[in-house]
Amino acid sequence: MKENKKISSTTLTFMAFSTVWGFGNILNGFVYFNGIQVIFSWILMFVLYFVPYALMVGELGSAFKESNGGVSSWINSTMGRKLAYYAGWTYWAVHITYIASKSSGGLKALSWVVFQNAETYDSFPTHIVQLVTFAVLILFCFIASRGLNPLKKLTTIAGSSMFVMSLLYILMMFAAPVINPGAQYVKMDFSFKNLIPTFNVGYLTSLSILVFAVGGCEKISPYVNKMEKPSKDFPKGMIMLAVMVVICAILGTIAMGLMFDPAEINKNFDSYVSNGSYIAFQKLGQYYHVGNFFMIIYALCNAIGQFSTLVLSIDAPLRILLGNEGSKEFVPSGLLKQNKYGAYVNGIKMVAVLSGAIILVQSFVPGAAVVLRQLTKLNSVCMPMRYLWVFAAYIALRVLNDKFNPEYRFVKNRKLGIFFGAWCFLVTAACCILGVYDADPFTMVLNIVTPVVLVALGLILPAIAKRERAKA
Repeated sequence: MKENKKISSTTLTFMAFSTVWGFGNILNGFVYFNGIQVIFSWILMFVLYFVPYALMVGELGSAFKESNGGVSSWINSTMGRKLAYYAGWTYWAVHITYIASKSSGGLKALSWVVFQNAETYDSFPTHIVQLVTFAVLILFCFIASRGLNPLKKLTTIAGSSMFVMSLLYILMMFAAPVINPGAQYVKMDFSFKNLIPTFNVGYLTSLSILVFAVGGCEKISPYVNKMEKPSKDFPKGMIMLAVMVVICAILGTIAMGLMFDPAEINKNFDSYVSNGSYIAFQKLGQYYHVGNFFMIIYALCNAIGQFSTLVLSIDAPLRILLGNEGSKEFVPSGLLKQNKYGAYVNGIKMVAVLSGAIILVQSFVPGAAVVLRQLTKLNSVCMPMRYLWVFAAYIALRVLNDKFNPEYRFVKNRKLGIFFGAWCFLVTAACCILGVYDADPFTMVLNIVTPVVLVALGLILPAIAKRERAKA
């Protein structure tokens, strides 16, 4: 029988790149960190956080190759079933805010396809927009409960097209001054003084945006042991990934610097956070004399991506949490109920209630642009919480150094490995905590209450399950 084809470091690099990176990362970095000043922060984040993070994931994937790379499985093998449940719960819980943002983001993308501007959608009464967003959530919860798997394939297609659009934007933006030298471009100041950011409260409380941007490489861990020489090829692939992402971040930032003046962004901050990517492609079309063509293509790809990811985010995290045999003893039996399509119907109802609550609470926010800005910040606080379990698993792996024998090691020295795990854990935790702060009181309350409610619910469910078993 012919042996399965091994994955090269180059193939792994491109797989990881399309998983980790996207156009939204470039935009958020540029908007939140005062234009080209973000270049310094990107380099710092990649060197001190992303590279060790990716290499630790490689070691975990190599040590637990039979677990298919699930974080809760890593925790189960190193720290026990109870903590594995909490890891699975965290992975599910952080998607509650993500699901709310996908509902809003999908409508925003459709509004650009229809109205082709930011003003029309943002002028609608917020409570009407949020009621429609809630209706969209309920519709897609219903779709997820019907087990319509073909919709999930759209996520891959849309994700690939968005990835291509991101690279095209950079290439076409650099070519634009040559093709259309008469257009208006922003003059950038690359002096040392202008490239170094101001390390104030605003800077520190926005770092969670960058941590959120570079996270998620644990999804490629199952492929570590499918490489010819994991100990050599995996770190090579991850270093190539870091270099590619750094280059893309820097070139993308410079491309945006030709297009947007940071002073203008700061004057209309909320609008640029929610509409910046569409404005970027709209301007690109103007440079090439094709009107809104590029923007419409981007908006359509984004709408398909947002809604297909919405279905996947409702369904997949639930299956990871409730389908894990080790977690079932900590979950009330009612949540384990499945319909004839195999969907966890009561779990989906819980998603509708929790994500719906975030959507409806934002009905009191003045403007749709503010809603999306709040959700961006809320996601940057909540989503990186799942990475904490990756670093906790790595620390436990190195503490139990002799029990597991992965083919690939990030660092050979046990204490140094524990240091790197603890460093990344503390950086992630600090960025999540600092990210809670916001000058807007409503946003800050949302950033505090949402994680507290989700953590509390995760602690309550095992107690309910224990009481249920005792009665039985």
